[in-house]
Amino acid sequence: MAGSLPTISGLLNARRPGHSLPAGLYTRDDVFEADMDVFFRRQWINIGLEADVPEPGDAYVVDIGDNSLILLRNDDNEIGVFHNVCRHRGARILDAGPNMIGKLVCPYHQWTYELSGELVYAPHMGQDFDKSCRSLKPVNFVSVGGLVYVCLDDNPPMDIAPLVETMEARLAPYDIRNTKVAHQMDIVEDGNWKLTMENNRECYHCAGTHPELCVSFIDLDFGFDPASLTDEDRKIADAHQALYDQRTREWEDAGYPSALVAQLADCNTNFRTQRLIMAGAGESQTPDATAASRRLLGTMTRKDLGDIHLWGHNCWNHFMGDHAVTATVIPLSSGKTLVRTKWLVHKDAVEGVDYDLEKLTSVWTATTRQDADLVARSHAGIKDPAYTPGPYSKFTEQELDRFATWYVDVMRANGY
Repeated sequence: MAGSLPTISGLLNARRPGHSLPAGLYTRDDVFEADMDVFFRRQWINIGLEADVPEPGDAYVVDIGDNSLILLRNDDNEIGVFHNVCRHRGARILDAGPNMIGKLVCPYHQWTYELSGELVYAPHMGQDFDKSCRSLKPVNFVSVGGLVYVCLDDNPPMDIAPLVETMEARLAPYDIRNTKVAHQMDIVEDGNWKLTMENNRECYHCAGTHPELCVSFIDLDFGFDPASLTDEDRKIADAHQALYDQRTREWEDAGYPSALVAQLADCNTNFRTQRLIMAGAGESQTPDATAASRRLLGTMTRKDLGDIHLWGHNCWNHFMGDHAVTATVIPLSSGKTLVRTKWLVHKDAVEGVDYDLEKLTSVWTATTRQDADLVARSHAGIKDPAYTPGPYSKFTEQELDRFATWYVDVMRANGY
């Protein structure tokens, strides 16, 4: 019975360090509503890319819970983000997804706004009607090297500054702001958003699930139990670590920031970034680990600079010399999560000439579908009355423990 359920605070207090969360934190609707308020309204979240709106007049609408946001590029070639709510009687102005507009016109009564958000036309409202106080409501946003983050709270966390500083320098040669979205794939996973993020933060499952990704991924980078290694495996692990250290020094000396930077505890804005070595040909996350696009991103001239990964609490990204893959996570309900994946290439790259779309997208298409299956299995098991929180591996799932700890800490800091 609902009356016998523990409070959200009780669930948070029941979480054991080193273990997954109590079931209710994944499955309950009241927890989902709290999550949406704490993590998707009060924190910075990734909603898209500057590349979603490459030309003046381009708009891209993203729905986050009850909020609908318009990301657009105005006539001065600047991006802006506004609430998708007409200041007349609240109607949605644009439909979700990409739009091309000259002005923002509400379809209900034709109230019309400039791309700056200024209301310029409101018929039959009288001569004394003051349009100047009825502009579209702006949304706090920041572009992190071309990745658009918003915060729906009036007082957004200030600790996004390290993320901006780190990634602007790290992404500069890739010029993500001037890329083209070559392909987008939306998948609705049958699981809670935290399970989606947990699944992404470990590669414990990679060898058994992701044959396509493991052509270029190196699972040793994501931890291992040294006692489980054979003498031969230990030599391989030691050699890999030595190569890693050497490559990181070389990359850093060449002017490409590569070392681990992380902000994962005692913070609001949660992120981790590092330049990773890729296996095989080492160029890109493709079926044979060679570059998918012969036209490299930005000012890049090298294909051997590995994979810059970036995690946030609702996104993950991989930046390689020839292309980038970004994923944005949008919770839909306690048991449904939208994962929106985009493949970026140089803005002037031409499909069929510079890149083959199948080669570009096949690895992460397969990986995302495989992950969706894992998340659904995990959510179904957690709903089972037999579920009890299980222990994380201290070798391969440390990041999950950090994520769960951060989640509990932020919930408590917000009154739960």
